Amino acid sequence: MRPLRACLGAAAAVTLAAAGTTALVASDASGATTALSNRWYAAAPYLMPLDNNPPDAAAIMDASGLKAFQLAFVLAPNGGGCSPTWGGTAAVSSDTAVQSVINTIRAKGGDVSVSIGGYGGTKLGQTCADAASTAAAYQQVITKYGLHAIDFDLEEPEYENTAAIKNEIGAAKILQQNNPGLYVSVTTAGTADGTGWFGKQMLLEAKSQGFTPNNFSIMPFDGGFSGAASQTGALTNFNAILQSTFGWDQATAYAHEGFSGMNGRSDTGEYFTQADFQTVLDYATSHNMDRFTFWSLNRDRQCTPVDNNGTTSGTCSSVAQSAWDFAKYSVKFAGVTPPTTTPTPTPTPTPTPTSCKTAWSSTAVYTAGNEVSYNSHNWKAKWWTQNEVPGAAEWGPWQDEGAC
Repeated sequence: MRPLRACLGAAAAVTLAAAGTTALVASDASGATTALSNRWYAAAPYLMPLDNNPPDAAAIMDASGLKAFQLAFVLAPNGGGCSPTWGGTAAVSSDTAVQSVINTIRAKGGDVSVSIGGYGGTKLGQTCADAASTAAAYQQVITKYGLHAIDFDLEEPEYENTAAIKNEIGAAKILQQNNPGLYVSVTTAGTADGTGWFGKQMLLEAKSQGFTPNNFSIMPFDGGFSGAASQTGALTNFNAILQSTFGWDQATAYAHEGFSGMNGRSDTGEYFTQADFQTVLDYATSHNMDRFTFWSLNRDRQCTPVDNNGTTSGTCSSVAQSAWDFAKYSVKFAGVTPPTTTPTPTPTPTPTPTSCKTAWSSTAVYTAGNEVSYNSHNWKAKWWTQNEVPGAAEWGPWQDEGAC
């Protein structure tokens, strides 16, 4: 997918022979250990809890009826190594910020899945030595947060690395085997034909390892798509690929197929409106597909101005909407009717105005984590960059941290 919990008590343990560690099913702050239905994990939209001006999860739940969130992204450390971090910088082992978000969601009867990978950054499949060590790193995430679901977002540049994909698929299989009931999704790039050469190679790797997740999801955007008809066409073609790869009939392929869209304006200037989401939702439900999600909740609110000056933002959609309009399609996929009246909102503190960082310079060299201001927004470098204008490409070297 494109980028841009109080004390947990151990309720059960299983030995991970392959990864050499122990998996714990952890309770939330209320002591409950019951997972949501798979349909909720299949409907969980992506949320960046630490970046892209994170919205209040409790407020989204109140307004939309949403219960499940897909938290993104777990990566390898920016400096290298085989330990999980949020975004390459915040170690999972010492995290309290994401833990707090999860506690809030669970206290309101919801739950989370965690997504690993995404577009850009260094993935654990690239830095860990093999599938077992990759799985051991992800098991730390499952254990710390008591996860019932996990998403492998396999795309550029990792899915072009055969060894890394072998590690990721192998790790997914180990986690699936050693965490009974774990919901596992695999997300990859979409094309008009369904998915491209690297996506097909990933499917063949899964077949060779005997690995079948709950679903393989494609992202039909950023590839010359235009509205819902082009997306449902891609989903139909991807279904044929799943059939031919795994020997499934059409119904079985749909039962293992997912859609991961992008709400509003995509990175390449495609537009997907609420009407497009409804059309794809109707397709997904009528074909008994397993997953319907989107990137992202951080973007599920209207820009000011609405078209965001013709650019794609990580913090708003660039289409006319009410806040959390797109989240309601995920709620419908889960089989629940979204609220028709505005509930009493969860109180949120008045945000403190953000000061602007030092102005961006075309001659300066920036490395991962450096912050600048440009066009009344703060931006954070994802990797080494020089003379690349912040905002020129949402999934380029700069991450939009919101207005300042």
